[in-house]
Amino acid sequence: MTGRRVALVTGAGRGLGFEIARQLACRGLHPVVTARDIGRARSSVAELARAGLAASAVPLDVTSPDSVPLAVATVLATLGRIDVLVNNAGVTDDGDRPGYAADFDQVGRTIAVNLLGAWRCCAEVVPHMRQRGYGRIVNVSSRLGSLARMGSGEPAYRVSKAGLNALTRVLAAELAGTGILVNAVSPGWAPAPGSRPAGRPAGCVSGRRGRRGCRPRWRARRAAGPRRTPSGRRRPRRACCRTR
Repeated sequence: MTGRRVALVTGAGRGLGFEIARQLACRGLHPVVTARDIGRARSSVAELARAGLAASAVPLDVTSPDSVPLAVATVLATLGRIDVLVNNAGVTDDGDRPGYAADFDQVGRTIAVNLLGAWRCCAEVVPHMRQRGYGRIVNVSSRLGSLARMGSGEPAYRVSKAGLNALTRVLAAELAGTGILVNAVSPGWAPAPGSRPAGRPAGCVSGRRGRRGCRPRWRARRAAGPRRTPSGRRRPRRACCRTR
């Protein structure tokens, strides 16, 4: 049992998920680092411990109907509460394959993790949060799932994140007034082993190349405004990273 608020973070064995867990720990929460590979989760917890931050490791495969309830039950049995759920686990591997030539096995895998996995986790923790009268659910989405900015490329990923945005709105409306808040965030692409922004060469995170090679930019870019200022001056061009 713990007196601190407990945050269950999916896909937290590395990359963005690990950083989310680290920052939650820095803010006084007790993060539960989950990953399909329990060894990776434990390694991440050990890294946090070396920095003086307490965390727990629990195996979790968000696509498994058995793994999700088992993970939640384990956390409740050992820590006594789940106050925060961060649905960070996600995959993208369809690249620039067009939607009209989709590999539907690949589409199914993407939706199973990005949308149904998050949905399954929400369904498992919400009853506990309702009983306590408090909860925070954060779904890690992407600007690629925005209907206002929908375009070509990565169709399975786009559709899965658009669905996640819809799920966020549905749950937020259903849980209004219960003390549980449901939100989605688009944090921008984050470096992780074996990953890079779609369409960019290996080692390049900004897509901006020159004599000095790629120049990293770790912040997401705001939507581009008019090419000229009100006074008529031309706005400078800026490189941008593809966001998660």
